[in-house]
Amino acid sequence: MAKKQSKLTDQLRAAMAGSGKSLGQIARESTIDLATISRFMHKRGGLSMDGLDLIAECLGLNLTTATKPRTKKG
Repeated sequence: MAKKQSKLTDQLRAAMAGSGKSLGQIARESTIDLATISRFMHKRGGLSMDGLDLIAECLGLNLTTATKPRTKKG
């Protein structure tokens, strides 16, 4: 049975939790309000694409694919 891929938001939450940075520090470094980050971490709210970018930059994350992208045939 194939391993189920976790959602990008779940992966980001895990990266934030494992970063060694407090939510307050992530808020300051990413310039996102602490309350917004707290809601995101507790699955009570989402982040904008810009917010996701800011947190990824703060944590030094890059998006990569797990498999080869599909190619067009024809």
